[in-house]
Amino acid sequence: MKELKEIRVNGTDLLLEDNLVRSSILPERTSELNRNIIFKGDTVVEGPIYGHRIEVRRGDVDVQGAAFAQNELYVANDATGTVTFRKSVGAVNSVVSRGAGVTLSFLADINAKSVELTNAYVAGSIYADEITLINCVVVGGVFATQEIDLRASMVGTFNAPSVRVSDINYLLLPSAFSIEPLIAADSARIYNLSLADLGDLFRGLPQAPGSGKIEIDLNTDELRSTLSDGEMTKTLRSYTVVGKVLAADLLDTDKFQNHFLLTAAALGPQLLRTYDLGPDSTGKPSTLSMERIREFLFSVLQGKTEVQPLSGSFNIADITK
Repeated sequence: MKELKEIRVNGTDLLLEDNLVRSSILPERTSELNRNIIFKGDTVVEGPIYGHRIEVRRGDVDVQGAAFAQNELYVANDATGTVTFRKSVGAVNSVVSRGAGVTLSFLADINAKSVELTNAYVAGSIYADEITLINCVVVGGVFATQEIDLRASMVGTFNAPSVRVSDINYLLLPSAFSIEPLIAADSARIYNLSLADLGDLFRGLPQAPGSGKIEIDLNTDELRSTLSDGEMTKTLRSYTVVGKVLAADLLDTDKFQNHFLLTAAALGPQLLRTYDLGPDSTGKPSTLSMERIREFLFSVLQGKTEVQPLSGSFNIADITK
């Protein structure tokens, strides 16, 4: 990687390839407000970037500052390599990546009118009007003002008026929400991982007894609540396993280390050091780096790391005490 000394400008496009940019890429005059920023590969930008359209045609790309597109942030369908945005990403219209050959990671929040991602890892949350996730992992929440479409993805939680699900999906937190009834394909499944022993799975150790994934029955596990402020009434549906979590809390769930793992995932770029969960099955430290957490969560999503079903039991007399 060489340090950028001369920026190549092609009309209204700023082309970056084999460059190390040690400053920000921000407009300095009115004519630069409509400038497109195009990454053609092997580029590191240490500061924030602003462009009318931000396009990634090929990796490796590492943007260490915040990124904002006046129109769209787009990752080409045939892009390859590793593309990482380490701070918040925003766009007035859309953030789009449909390619299957790129390793795409957002280590903070995404905010746009429309978000459509495939094979992406998001350490923060997504805020948009419409959100489509295909084979994605979102450690935080997925919040839409109109519609969410989940296909074979893992999210912390979701909240939207309308939610569609297909294939096998996972929740990291006990509850998720919608206003209209959830629309599920015949083969759709949602598993909750709030009581899975993610810590031992990450370390390659046997899963703790009383831990495991919980399949959410989209009929019986739906709770309807009516919210009213005196003038307006709204019905909110929650898909929750809180009752099972409260019962299982009679066990020692702290040893699962889920909270520590997910917090390290969400705060990754902001942590001053890399933590670990202790020795793994080979005696080596299980470091909580972004790369290892990303690989682990995708292995759970894709079934390479199998989470056992929850089979814990409890005595009702313990609750009455």
